[in-house]
Amino acid sequence: MSDQDSSPNQGSATMALRELGAGNRTAADRLLPLVYDELRELAERAMRRERANHTLQATAVVHDAYLRLINEKQVEWKDRKHFFAIAARAIRQILINSAKAHRAEKRGGGGGRVTLHDDRVPLADQALDVLALDEALNALAERSERQARIVELRFFGGLSVEETADLMEVSPRTVEGDWAFARAWLRSTLSKASAAAD
Repeated sequence: MSDQDSSPNQGSATMALRELGAGNRTAADRLLPLVYDELRELAERAMRRERANHTLQATAVVHDAYLRLINEKQVEWKDRKHFFAIAARAIRQILINSAKAHRAEKRGGGGGRVTLHDDRVPLADQALDVLALDEALNALAERSERQARIVELRFFGGLSVEETADLMEVSPRTVEGDWAFARAWLRSTLSKASAAAD
């Protein structure tokens, strides 16, 4: 997802995004095939950590996210990098909304749970309530918007340190430092929330 539009598809996607931002709605039809595979990969990465019995499908998440993105009137699209940064946030919101709906169906039962297996995610080898993570991320954003965004990109977007650094326009070392702090902060916050709920 380099900002350097090194391939014809990347350049075409950036051009379509800029046209879309300028109000050309037909640009959305040209954009979808240029970004679809990467959007699907983002959705699949995020969904791998969803509860086993969720009813979401990657295709539906991609289509929902894409519709939200192309109908976003508050965004002035800069390039593909900007598009995928916003896409990670849209996918997060779709998963949160799904977890809330699932919780409502169960009348107060547990929200959508995900299993976190590696250092891409805030807590290793532990089931996590997606809604609790969302609340914790919102609290983290009040302390550090950048750290919350890094967690969002790595957890919901499934991006590597290098990909996150590229999107955030910071060094990989900055991402690693913020990631380490955010994981520790989230671990502590979620543990306290879990203890309070018991």
